[in-house]
Amino acid sequence: MSDNGDKQERGEWYEEKSSRGHAMVPATPRDVVHVRVGSFLLVFLFAFAVLGIIARAPVMTGIAILLGIATVVDMVLAVRRQKQRRDGEAG
Repeated sequence: MSDNGDKQERGEWYEEKSSRGHAMVPATPRDVVHVRVGSFLLVFLFAFAVLGIIARAPVMTGIAILLGIATVVDMVLAVRRQKQRRDGEAG
């Protein structure tokens, strides 16, 4: 525990474990939602892209790919925002 306390005092990011062994990291609800909803959307966007290829609908495929790229960028930015946070868990 003293090592984690030292890291926290220096402003470094560290990961704790709960009593059940689950990882506990600092996260804001907004960023958690960005990652969870983004991963959910990626499944459907992938399905629409495949359907667009099968149906030979390049517009639908293009839109699904562009939205997928935007979703991945949003998820990466949410994760990066969390790694740059120096304080404890929000909420």
